[in-house]
Amino acid sequence: MPTSITMQMAPIKSCNATDCSYNKSGNECHAMAITVGGPSPDCDTFMRGPNKGGVEQTGAVGACKVDNCKYNRNLECSAGGVDVVASRNHALCHTFSAK
Repeated sequence: MPTSITMQMAPIKSCNATDCSYNKSGNECHAMAITVGGPSPDCDTFMRGPNKGGVEQTGAVGACKVDNCKYNRNLECSAGGVDVVASRNHALCHTFSAK
C-alpha cells in the first residue's frame, strides 16, 4: 500500500514586484501558486500587464525547479515561507539559499 505524505505549500510572505499582475496590494502575491524556475530562483509566474488577477488569498509556492536550493525537496519548497523581490525585468525568490 502506498504511503501518502502531506506537505503544506510554502506561503509567499511578501512580494515587492508591484508591476506584477498578481500583486494587488503592493506587497502581496495573489497567484494561487507560483513556480520558482531553474536554474536561477526566478519567479516564473511573474507577469506584467494592466490587468490584475489572482485569488482572494495570499499565494504560495507550487513548485521549485532550482536544484541547488537547500529548501528544494523533490521539486517542492520546504521553506516556512518565501519572500519574492523585484529585480530588473523579473522577480526572484529572495529566500533562495544554496545547498
